[in-house]
Amino acid sequence: MAEAGTGVGKSFAYLLPAIHFALSNKEKSSDKPVVISTATITLQQQLYEKDIPLVASAIEEKNAREPQKIKAVLMKGRANYICLRRLNETLSEPPVFDFDYEELKQVAIWARSAKTGERSEYSVKISDTLWSSICSEADLCLGNHCQFRYASLDKKNASANCFVLAVRKEANSAHIIVVNHHLLFADLAARYQGAGYENAVILPPFSRLIIDEAHTIENAATSFFSSSFSRPVIFRQLARLYSRRRANRHGLFVKLRAASADNDDILDALSDAIDKIRASADELDDRAMELCALKNGNDNIYRLSPSVDESFLKKSFFPFLKTLRKNILELTNIIRDVTENMDDEKSSDPVVWEIKAITRRLENTAVICENFCKYTKHANDVMWIEKVRSLKNSDKTYCVFTKTPLDMAPVLKDSVFSPNKTVVCVSATLAINNDFSYWASRCGIHLLEKREALSGCFPSPFPYSNAVLLASPNDAPLPDESGYQDFVNNAVSSLSAIAGGSALILFTSYQSLNLTVTAARAELEPLAIRCLKQGDDDRSRLLQSFLSDESSCLFATDSFWEGVDAPGDTLRLVIICRLPFKSPGDPILEARREALEKSGGNPFMDLSLPQAVMKFKQGFGRLMRRSADRGVVAVLDSRLLKKNYGQLFLNSLPETKTNFSDLSNILKDIENFLF
Repeated sequence: MAEAGTGVGKSFAYLLPAIHFALSNKEKSSDKPVVISTATITLQQQLYEKDIPLVASAIEEKNAREPQKIKAVLMKGRANYICLRRLNETLSEPPVFDFDYEELKQVAIWARSAKTGERSEYSVKISDTLWSSICSEADLCLGNHCQFRYASLDKKNASANCFVLAVRKEANSAHIIVVNHHLLFADLAARYQGAGYENAVILPPFSRLIIDEAHTIENAATSFFSSSFSRPVIFRQLARLYSRRRANRHGLFVKLRAASADNDDILDALSDAIDKIRASADELDDRAMELCALKNGNDNIYRLSPSVDESFLKKSFFPFLKTLRKNILELTNIIRDVTENMDDEKSSDPVVWEIKAITRRLENTAVICENFCKYTKHANDVMWIEKVRSLKNSDKTYCVFTKTPLDMAPVLKDSVFSPNKTVVCVSATLAINNDFSYWASRCGIHLLEKREALSGCFPSPFPYSNAVLLASPNDAPLPDESGYQDFVNNAVSSLSAIAGGSALILFTSYQSLNLTVTAARAELEPLAIRCLKQGDDDRSRLLQSFLSDESSCLFATDSFWEGVDAPGDTLRLVIICRLPFKSPGDPILEARREALEKSGGNPFMDLSLPQAVMKFKQGFGRLMRRSADRGVVAVLDSRLLKKNYGQLFLNSLPETKTNFSDLSNILKDIENFLF
């Protein structure tokens, strides 16, 4: 476990021994590559395109007499790659889906000459709706039965035509494989559940693992091991099976019946069963909306917790879940009667394969419905309903039903740390006050027996003491006091104006963000300072707009607390409006707090506070990205100064200049410091 501040060179620190090991160790590199996992595609690309070639060239130059070429392969989750079979089938269908058919044809032209088949390789943004219809998906893959698996009928000598197969083939002979956390957990979960650690699963077999941005692995694993469903997802799956538009019928079953020339009775039965599912999904969604409205404090989330009146749920909610489950199973039984009584030739039809995959997805939805009805028997899971807005139409809302593990520590211990000979975990934020106990306990390292765990903190070599001013106004109201939002509105505008823009303003809630940006625009735009707001564009384009305009301000929440790299004058000021404690309405945090309290722990000190400190360090770290950078971090939450635990936040930061006086004094100091 290594915490390394910005500028230490942690990528080089692990790449040098990793590449040397892969080349020289007695384990064959082709059999046992070193796997490097990151949280972000940006870091994946940086490692693959810049850092690995640089380190490799140094090693190759040193060993010039016996040159060994290092082979590195970049792998992403299969949903990042186009599936040629699904593309071909979508092209052959009438344009009945919710995407632009002309866009589809342009993507098809690109796919003919694509090198990797990755979504990011295409120069224009592909709509999510279109991509979901043509990307590769594990349970829709036909494997050896796919006509696009090989470019030639001579399979012995053919190169892979499938983009996913091509990158996996390359990975089999790689020294270094660069993946992301989601792909890593997809592979480890399959091994953990029985695929074994000596076989190729998604990745080739490996036993040496480097996890960069390791502070994110608990969240990444939580996300991966969660399961959910919603009304729109169910409706998309049903439409894929069978749909009617006026007199026209579409879908996989229409193709199947046309190919087999059977009668239409089965389509009538399917149509009736699908209509029943649609009706019951609508009813369930309506009832879930009512439940969310009952929740005090956060009317968008309802968690099935021990404090909930189970008799109320049994009477007014569970019947809707049970009806949806029953209707889904009626449909899947009809489908199985058809697909399981086919001869071998028909059963190998790609259409049948995809029908079976959708059937499994619908059955998983039925399982979640059953789990929700028996939530009291699932003490190790968190189950909740969340009301969300449609991306296509913000006026429309629907509910997402989610089941997620309560404690990831045992899973991470058994799937990540126990099976591998070496696991290197690095990040700029792993320790609290130079202590790794919190992060290690969340990830299951404390559960390991007879395994040595080495750790170290390596502070940044950047000149924080001269180049950074940390300011927090002592006249700011506490966040729960009246006048706090007005203070934030005024302070953000004043601070941004003094700095001439070049400001990243970080929030913990969209509500506060929207109020502040509205007030700031009235003050800053007359000064030619542009205000950019998260949600106005996708993340990458928003960041590019911010980086290309040195006088702009970017107002953002959760995802922008990390992964923003804005060196030089593009970022002179970071404003942290509120200490990043997670919302009390967060269902997973609530459940984990309750579990801690039940076991005799202190939910605030053992969970909420360490989480907030690590997030705070990430936000602070946005400012200094190069040794020559210079700027100000302003914290508008007076708990930093007025609460005892505020010192823990301060102790987590490198030594800087400070100003903890009133706002007017801070504004003068910032102007002098910057200019």
